[in-house]
Amino acid sequence: MTSGRRTDTKTCQSCGRVMSWRKSWARNWDQVRYCSDACRRRKVSDVDRRLESEILRLLDGRRGTICPSEAARAIAAEGDWQDLMEPARRAARRLVDAGEVEITQQGHVVDPSAVRGPIRIRRVRP
Repeated sequence: MTSGRRTDTKTCQSCGRVMSWRKSWARNWDQVRYCSDACRRRKVSDVDRRLESEILRLLDGRRGTICPSEAARAIAAEGDWQDLMEPARRAARRLVDAGEVEITQQGHVVDPSAVRGPIRIRRVRP
């Protein structure tokens, strides 16, 4: 810590994106869990936990990668899997933070907080 500023980072418990220390969080940085009011309202639901489990289950059955849409399709009711795409991406980011998986794009590991466009998910390689 230099001149009263912190350089810590944390991961949002809802969306899995990296949060950097902000001056507005100076008094309660240790209690900050969410990056925004939207994430605080959303929290982590049962559907989010099911998506995390489904991603890990699908990866256990393969040697390669999966698309987040595969997990969304697996738990969707009546073909409404498109609504689960962003929750599936959030679940993948939380699994990256937990050290379970990596997110790749064109075969290269990417920063889950900054990636845009199509992604693939794979188990962490030793």
